[in-house]
Amino acid sequence: MEKAKVVIVGGGFGGIEAARGLAGSYVDVTVLDRTNYFLFQPLLYQVATAALAPSDIVYPIRAMLRRQKNATVFLSEVTDVNVAEKVVIDSDGKRYPYEFLVLACGGRHSYFGNDALEEFAPGLKSIPDALEIRRRFLTAFEEAEKTDDEAERAAWMTFVIVGGGPTGCELAGVLPEIAKRALRPDFRRIDTQNTRVILVENSPRPLNAFPDELAECAVRDLERLGVEFRFELKASVIDAEGVTLSSGERIEAKTVIWAAGNQAAPLGAALGVPRDRAGRIPVEPDLSVPGFPEIFVIGDMAAAGWGEGKLVPGVAQGAMQGGVHVARMIRRRLSEEPGEPFVYKDLGNLAVLGRGHAVADVGGKTFTGLFAWLFWLFIHVLKLVGFRNRAIVLVQWAYNYLTFQRGVRLITGRKKEGG
Repeated sequence: MEKAKVVIVGGGFGGIEAARGLAGSYVDVTVLDRTNYFLFQPLLYQVATAALAPSDIVYPIRAMLRRQKNATVFLSEVTDVNVAEKVVIDSDGKRYPYEFLVLACGGRHSYFGNDALEEFAPGLKSIPDALEIRRRFLTAFEEAEKTDDEAERAAWMTFVIVGGGPTGCELAGVLPEIAKRALRPDFRRIDTQNTRVILVENSPRPLNAFPDELAECAVRDLERLGVEFRFELKASVIDAEGVTLSSGERIEAKTVIWAAGNQAAPLGAALGVPRDRAGRIPVEPDLSVPGFPEIFVIGDMAAAGWGEGKLVPGVAQGAMQGGVHVARMIRRRLSEEPGEPFVYKDLGNLAVLGRGHAVADVGGKTFTGLFAWLFWLFIHVLKLVGFRNRAIVLVQWAYNYLTFQRGVRLITGRKKEGG
């Protein structure tokens, strides 16, 4: 009997868990990803803020699956799915047949239909994104040091973050600390204490997925660092010189970072099934695609129900649990056993808000301050792949904490228009 062919598109949290869940099963697993590494995305902002090097938060996909004899990895960017012929097609035209297909391609930041904003306000979803934000952030101080124009200097030293979710708040918490502590001794003509960080959020408070008391704590902690808030406002106009808010206020800022909204990977459109406004595919309770029981969608690409009127959040734990569930469903299908609905277990939410401060909502209990920060540190070190990465990150964080320095302050890449 020939082994069933399982194709997994995406080597992130969900895709890796799905592949591992099929270890030992009588299937051939093919993992396709356009990069050759697994990215620990929750620490991506630390690369963007020069705390960690890109190599500290990635791990080769092949190395993760090297002991799994039924898994094959290809560096391949999938561009199409032919559901009639049951094949996926990559950018080189190579075809990969499947009996079961798992789409775990993740997503990108959403500009809500105005993609031209990316030129002036990069988002943070990939290593290239992080390096571009790091380049803009560090270059801003170099340009401020050079100019003799006070207004231009102030614009270079003003940073606007659009979006008050965990990524926006984590960036808002670390940028002032770097500017006012780590960078201050390095410049002669500017006082980095004058750095402004402004967070723009369209709702009445940040961290909407967290309880109210944690959101209030986050505001206090960030205000202590000097972060300014603009609540219930949108960034109506973003250009190379700054941001105009929906209130009419104009903020002159040379550096804007986008942390608002997510859009599912466009590959979902190839299935020809309905998608929601964020490009996600509404899936069946077992995470399969309506009308295509052999296709499963997990992570940021899936609009999976959870509780009453809620969707599984697009976070790592949701993707990982989805991957485990899909592997179990494939095994059950091969054994001709009935399927079962996906049950998401909320393991909590964490957000770090600068040195020694964080908020945590775990198991219905809330924590703040140093304890929450230490818990955040422990969880993230524990979840990193590979002993080398865990050791290097732990040492780097200890160095940062004790010295207030950032060890990876390299400006790389070319200046782009708008940046």
